[in-house]
Amino acid sequence: QVQLVESGGGLVQAGGSLRLSCVASGRTSGAYAMGWFRQAPGKERELVAAIDWDGGSTYYADAMEGRFTISRDNAKNTMYLQMNSLKPEDTAVYYCSRGKEWYIKTDVGAYDYWGQGTQVTVSS
Repeated sequence: QVQLVESGGGLVQAGGSLRLSCVASGRTSGAYAMGWFRQAPGKERELVAAIDWDGGSTYYADAMEGRFTISRDNAKNTMYLQMNSLKPEDTAVYYCSRGKEWYIKTDVGAYDYWGQGTQVTVSS
């Protein structure tokens, strides 16, 4: 089993920044892609950004391109999401997840372990 714990969420004004962290524990050996998802009330969970097993390749949803940066430190079993220029529409619960493969996939079904989520609220 793998446990994922997110932190770093909170309340921020529009235009502000937050940095989310996700720490993995348990059976963390092996090479797996990781992803950040978010889910707003009444909406489906959507992929925000993803990173392959060694950080050599990243993916961003169009709405986040240029504002968010995903990274990982495998030595610390930690993944990050730097979020800049936040907008009210970024308000959601943000989840980290581990992929089933070493390379990036964008569908929710390609991820098998999930954190409990951290709330991000952006006020206008």
